[in-house]
Amino acid sequence: MPRPWCNKSIAMNEHVLPDSADELLLRLQRFHADYFPLHQQRFQDLVAQGQHPKTLFIGCSDSRLVPYLLTGAGPGELFIVRNVGALVPPYDGSHGLHGTMAGIEFAMLQLHVRRIIVCGHSHCGAIRTAYEGAPAEAKALQSWLKLADEALLPVRPSPEALMRTEQRSVVLQLERLMDYPMVRREIEAGRLTLHGWHYVIEDGEVHVFDVQRGDFVPASQSSHSGTGPFVPYVEQDGQIIAN
Repeated sequence: MPRPWCNKSIAMNEHVLPDSADELLLRLQRFHADYFPLHQQRFQDLVAQGQHPKTLFIGCSDSRLVPYLLTGAGPGELFIVRNVGALVPPYDGSHGLHGTMAGIEFAMLQLHVRRIIVCGHSHCGAIRTAYEGAPAEAKALQSWLKLADEALLPVRPSPEALMRTEQRSVVLQLERLMDYPMVRREIEAGRLTLHGWHYVIEDGEVHVFDVQRGDFVPASQSSHSGTGPFVPYVEQDGQIIAN
């Protein structure tokens, strides 16, 4: 199966490698020998000119969620922050200081991104674990998943409840992003947009959050790539007017 981030010309062979083969080394060698020469100028430009991604992609660490595949982006186009559950810690530090917070601050203050995507997905192990509880020795995971508590429903975690919770969690993270002063400032200035996505793996469809409908809409049926849980506004003659 071709890798989502690489040219078909260097797709990995489908045959089973012998146990003694170092698969990771083979992939590194193929990248250097086959993919890089075709795109060398792009990488050199990224070094000479620096990175200027327009999009911060906050996604779950799940191996089935592939940001470059979903967005069709190439090197230098996405600034990616991933964690278990695609969760955003509160800016007030009440849950401690995390790498995700640092990633958001770096994307906003250093890279000046223009879009933030929060992307959850179907069959999310983090959401199921938030319901069922993490193993006793997973101290960090137990603490981390408390960030999903507000999205949980007071029901048994049926498939439907899990999907609803996955989507509720995406909206919750968008709301938390609004508490980051550098995020709110850029949104209110009209220089930043928020996008909530829920990727349904088995359908190959991203559902985007529509604040006007208060629901997630399949991207194939949507007129936009998602709107955050807020009403953008402009100030005119001292009044706040909804767009």
